[in-house]
Amino acid sequence: MLTVHKMHFSIFLLLWGWVLSTECRAHRQGKEIHEVYKKGSPILKRSPDITKSPLTKSEQLLQIDDHDFSMRPGFGGPAIPVGVDVQVESLDSISEVDMDFTMTLYLRHYWKDERLSFPSTNNQSMTFDGRLVKKIWVPDMFFVHSKRSFIHDTTTDNIMLRVQPDGKVLYSLRVTVTAMCNMDFSRFPLDTQTCSLEIESYAYTEDDLMLYWKNGNDSLKTDERISLSQFLIQEFHTTTKLAFYSSTGWYNRLYINFTLRRHIFFFLLQTYFPATLMVMLSWVSFWIDRRAVPARVPLGITTVLTMSTIITGVNASMPRVSYIKAVDIYLWISFVFVFLSVLEYAAVNYLTTVQERKERKLRDKLPCACSLPQPRPMMMDGSYNDGDVNELGHYVSENGDKQDRMMVQLALGSERGSGRRKNLRYVSMRIDTHAIDKYSRIIFPGAYILFNLIYWSIFS
Repeated sequence: MLTVHKMHFSIFLLLWGWVLSTECRAHRQGKEIHEVYKKGSPILKRSPDITKSPLTKSEQLLQIDDHDFSMRPGFGGPAIPVGVDVQVESLDSISEVDMDFTMTLYLRHYWKDERLSFPSTNNQSMTFDGRLVKKIWVPDMFFVHSKRSFIHDTTTDNIMLRVQPDGKVLYSLRVTVTAMCNMDFSRFPLDTQTCSLEIESYAYTEDDLMLYWKNGNDSLKTDERISLSQFLIQEFHTTTKLAFYSSTGWYNRLYINFTLRRHIFFFLLQTYFPATLMVMLSWVSFWIDRRAVPARVPLGITTVLTMSTIITGVNASMPRVSYIKAVDIYLWISFVFVFLSVLEYAAVNYLTTVQERKERKLRDKLPCACSLPQPRPMMMDGSYNDGDVNELGHYVSENGDKQDRMMVQLALGSERGSGRRKNLRYVSMRIDTHAIDKYSRIIFPGAYILFNLIYWSIFS
């Protein structure tokens, strides 16, 4: 019995020793593997993931955390030079009413910040998007006299940052800006406008930041396909000036100047031709019988109202300026011609009425001259036949032309001596009321042609 117990105990000791030896062997192998990984064995080492390695992050490569980028480069030293160039993508609109323009452009800045320099074996630059811009120093440019502006963000913010190994930086962004343009409409629509887009640093004076065009006038590039419906773009050019603010000092300011010449053909069709036709239409009344009141009066009123509508339509699309424009001169003088044609008929009608009234009075005062040959009866209501009357009362035609003339024979008696003899004298009085219309047919067109010659020679 005792022997059996001793056998069981010895078996248990053997099993326990085998388990311990197995665990020790496994622990020793794990320690050796760990040592191999730690020493970097070429057999067991895996290729590192450079996207997860903290040593390749752009912030650490550019040493962003080691510098204070709230200060400009070279703070305390001379002004940092910042070069600028612009590529105009489109000139979207010109508004005469608001006196502004809208432009889309690529604005690029060039400067050197040694704090961003990094080691490089192949001298290749690094390009970043807009996320890094918020962590470094960039020039604080703004558009002077701008009303609205924004950076395009489709499909992402249109911002690019490129850093060279020596610290040179290119900062580019795509912007649409609406800026004020002081326009002079004294020659509208035969005018030429010059507008400017002004770029300036908001915080840094010329002592801290020297703003300049990188390549002079070649710093401004434009797309050849840029066109406007109402304007011809004549030229783009750049200038540089200093702007002074009494409370902060002097600032460098860059100007993008462009000259626009207005297309006249649209206004010829919409304004000048209709106004000229209305004036010519008012002359038709000079060839209409002066007794045709229902024909001449509506014609004159229609032309006057049409001219008023044209003037109102032109002024509705223009700013309310306090000076006279070239189109105002043309339209208002045309309006005066139309109005004078109405007054001309009013004068003709009035003189005709006065003449008929005098003829009626003379007829009532005529004495009976029975011994004289009497002329043929005439209608005294203004509807008499056309022709001339000679002293004997006979009508004589003048080449068939209508002559609204009338001969009135007056028998005047004069008493002489005691015999109270009557001596009859015949006096002829000729009245031509149709002459006003005849002269108007020549004077009105001649004066309007002369006005057009003077107008277009001055403003064209």
